[in-house]
This record gives sequence, C-alpha cells and structure tokens, in this order.
Amino acid sequence: MKNKFARCVLAAAIAGLSISSVQAETTLRMAHFWPGASGVNEDILQAWADTIAEESNGELTVQMFPSGTLAKPDSIYEAAANGIADIGATAQGYTAGRFPLSQIVELPGIASTATQGACVLQTLYDDGHLDSEYEDTRPLFMFTTGPGGIHTIDTDIQTPADLEGLRIRRPTAVAGEMLENMGATPVGMPAPDIYTSMQRGVIDGLSFPWEGLKGFRVNELVNYHTEVPFYTLIFVATMNQRSYDNLTPEQQAVIDNNSGMKWANNAGAVFDRLDVEGKQEATDAGHTIREIEKPLEHPDWQEPLQAGIENYLTQLEERGLDQARDVYQAALAASESCSAQ
Repeated sequence: MKNKFARCVLAAAIAGLSISSVQAETTLRMAHFWPGASGVNEDILQAWADTIAEESNGELTVQMFPSGTLAKPDSIYEAAANGIADIGATAQGYTAGRFPLSQIVELPGIASTATQGACVLQTLYDDGHLDSEYEDTRPLFMFTTGPGGIHTIDTDIQTPADLEGLRIRRPTAVAGEMLENMGATPVGMPAPDIYTSMQRGVIDGLSFPWEGLKGFRVNELVNYHTEVPFYTLIFVATMNQRSYDNLTPEQQAVIDNNSGMKWANNAGAVFDRLDVEGKQEATDAGHTIREIEKPLEHPDWQEPLQAGIENYLTQLEERGLDQARDVYQAALAASESCSAQ
C-alpha cells in the first residue's frame, strides 16, 4: 500500500513538473514590415529571436511575422501596444506625429552612419529624453538606417532645382516637407509598396538609404542616385507590457539582457553593412551615383537642409514641446560621443 501511495505521489510530482515545464514555454509573436528574405529580418530580428531562444534554453520562442502579415506597417506599433503582437519592430515615422521628439534623430546632420544613428537614438531614450513617447509599450532596442539619399528612375539630381515637379516617395513628414520646399511632390507610402508604385509610374523616385534599395529590390528600377542626407529613418523594437509581465523572472532577465545599447549597436552594424552592399549593387549595375560632399555646407544644398531642421524644431515648439531644442542639442552631443566610440 505504501509503495502504491509513493508511486502515486511520484507520478503526480512528475506530472506537475511536466505541466510547469509546458507552462514555462512561451511563444512571442513579432510583427514587422521587412521582407522575410531581407538582411534586416535575418541578421537583426531573427538573430535576436534566435538569441532569446538560446539564452532561455528554449523556453521562449519568437514567431516572426514579416512583410506586414500580422499588422500593416503603419499599425505595427499599435499592434504591440494593444497585444495583437507581443513584439513589434517598425519605423516611428509610420505613425505620423506620435513620436515627434524621437524623430529629431532623423534630421540631417545628426548621424552619418547607421551605427552612429542607433547609438544616438538609444542614448536619448536611455537618458530619459523620450520616455513620454513610449509609455504604452516596453521598448527593447532602437536603431536607424544610414542617411537616406535621392534615387530616381531617369532624372539626374545634381541640385535641388532638379527635383522640380518630380513625384518622390517620402519616408516621413519631416523629409517630405524638405522635398516639397525644393519643388518635388512628396508621396507617402510604406516601404513595401514602393516597388509596385514605381513599376506603375505612381512615383518618379524616392528618398531611401542604400540598404533599402537592396532589401526592397528598388535597384532594379532606378538608375540615378544622389547621396545627400535628407533623413535617417528611425526604428524601435518594442514589447507589449502585459506580454512581458506574464513571463517568469528568468525569462524577463533574458529579454532584459538583450535590450538596450547592445542590440542597438548590433542593428546599426548590420545596416551599415547592408548600405555598402546596396551601393555596390547599384555600382555593379552601372548606375549614375552623385556624392554631395558636406551637404550642410554645400552652396546648393545647405539652405534647404538647414531650413528643414529649423522648420521642424519650430513646429514642435508650436505644438507645446518646449524641450525640442534641448533634445536636438542632446542629439548633437550624443552624435559626438557616439562617433568617438
């Protein structure tokens, strides 16, 4: 009788351990808009997911939903906030007006590489300058593209006047205003829609980093490139707070260990590599590439770029964001320290 009772207790204990083990295994859904075969998906987001799985000993699995399959590009942040996705990676500029202080990092002259831009953006967040913009989620890490230039199908852009009358896809309202002031017609659309829009003649060109030309196959359609920094697009990988709170302390520690500057730097390095690959792809295809040296000091480009910076900061102040210029100065200071690193 004692043996039978002992066996029952042992079986119950094993079953309990088994149930606990199953309960500890969690699948997190990550939504983003990059193609599944892109370097951003494979070398940043999937690499992060693989690290999470490894460091949690398989307790955490990240299920990837690329190309806007779980949420459309302009709804990904909201999807992470309301729990449709456990994690969302997206461009803040796709949610117009929601991250005005964060988008200061997009202004010309803040960053000359993706590694520097990611460092600047993450520094501003870590230092508390951007807290109010992310109160509804739990940011994991932030990153940026390298500077985005102008790329057109059949127009050689050498001065701002050459943009007159062209329909140019703008990534954000900040870059769009600068394009409009130069005579172009800015057209807003998510990155996944660019290829078909160019094929159909909806747009004549776009403002984009080299990485995007490769990742979204735009090099197949354009022939002219002008390296002038209209913007640096910013991104955030962020988590639903409830999804985080539901994890065990050990699982939360794995997430925390793979948040912040470490992965911001990783992402920046990947974007810089992809920029090199994207430009090389255009070079190999025989495209015309114009490089504008020191555009913020260039006689043709200085005025519209500087005006774009001033206009944006003024708009933020008119919205009641009196700290805008302080954040801008903090971004410039972070740019210096991040460059030194």
